[in-house]
Amino acid sequence: MTLWNLETIARHLEARLTGDGAFVPGTLSMDTRTLKPGACFVAIKAQRDGHLFAPQAVEKGAAALLVDHEMDLPVPQLIVPDTLLALQRWGQARLAEVRPRRVFGITGSVGKTSTKDLLASATGAWKTPGNRNNTYGMPEALATLPEGLDAAVLEMGMNSPGEIKRLTEIAPLDFGIITNVGTSHIEFFSQGQEGIALAKGELVTGLRPGAAWTHLVFDTWSAWIARQPWAGHTRPVAVGDGCDYGWEAPESLGARGVRFRFRTPEGVFPVHLRLKGLHHVRNAALAGAVAMISGSEAVAVAAGLEAVEPDAGRGRLHALKDGGLLLDESYNASPDSVLACAASLLELEGGEAVAVLGCMREQGGEAERLHRETGEGLRRAGIQRVWVYGDHAATLAKAFGNGALAFPDFETLRDDPAGLATLPAGARILVKGSLYWAADRIVRWLLERRSAEAPKP
Repeated sequence: MTLWNLETIARHLEARLTGDGAFVPGTLSMDTRTLKPGACFVAIKAQRDGHLFAPQAVEKGAAALLVDHEMDLPVPQLIVPDTLLALQRWGQARLAEVRPRRVFGITGSVGKTSTKDLLASATGAWKTPGNRNNTYGMPEALATLPEGLDAAVLEMGMNSPGEIKRLTEIAPLDFGIITNVGTSHIEFFSQGQEGIALAKGELVTGLRPGAAWTHLVFDTWSAWIARQPWAGHTRPVAVGDGCDYGWEAPESLGARGVRFRFRTPEGVFPVHLRLKGLHHVRNAALAGAVAMISGSEAVAVAAGLEAVEPDAGRGRLHALKDGGLLLDESYNASPDSVLACAASLLELEGGEAVAVLGCMREQGGEAERLHRETGEGLRRAGIQRVWVYGDHAATLAKAFGNGALAFPDFETLRDDPAGLATLPAGARILVKGSLYWAADRIVRWLLERRSAEAPKP
């Protein structure tokens, strides 16, 4: 992989360069906690000024800096007026120079990351790592994009209007997927779900003329996007019942995942996903459809879908030594995703079905209603008991009814005699919560005390 040296980067960014222009940074970092030696540290001015952490970055091995003023530090420096804009230009220029034959973009209120993983595996593509799906993380990942790729899959998230538009300016798209339009981040949208649909639709406006994108046939707001005049330059492809692409006979295999028949214009192909939960079937069908539309062969697509393993926090299943199961869905939460993951838990064989939840965030004036509806939905789904903490815990617990306990914060949940210590032996346990409430702490607490070997897929 041939990456750019600082002299080349300076030309693209119109930056002033101090120090050795021949140095080639292998990675970029905006966070000294995860910085790798040899990286270029990017000093972003956000809630805190990244320039304050540049000395620490150099101490930890940063070999170059992207800054807005020259600093008294013994490493080469790229000096620009605006470091965030420069980072975005870096990623944009790198993609333009080494652009793969196919560039896919994925957005949606729920399921972006798992669909990204499915599509990347189905097409043999490079993908944006982790949760680098915003105007900081995506260009950071693109800045060191390898040469010679056939395909790249980019996850595109947002919590306010205009963000996805900016992402598609950085990375113009050949194909797209909208997994669904839900209520995530509704706090920031005065128009409610229509505002969210407009923001998700920015991915469609960023597609090249004639480009195809897939959506679920039953998702009302995705279908609304497809009908808008500003989407008229694209080719929307609905996936589901009555469509050329869809799924048949979905079946949960519990800890072994799910299987279904993937329906395509070229025939029907059996697929066994290692991901747990029937909701992954529709994500696989969306990914499989756009993969085939882009030119991948059906047999290779099916094999790629089957190869995907769940990541930590996104559906990874752990066996507990008391005979129970822990379904780790701790990475973020919305009403739709909580209920989908509860359904996944109930597909597993085992003991009592319980949920340990952190509250949801960015729901604005709808927060009380959405937590109430989530509590009611968990009861209807068949969850037997709930432990919930956070600012709307009492609302969710009251709506769930008998068997629900509310706590103000994780520490109380952990230390209260009625908290985590009372989770029943042999239970099927779902853990989920917003990033703000850091539900992964629950997973760590449980695994430290109850872990056993994970069941084989």
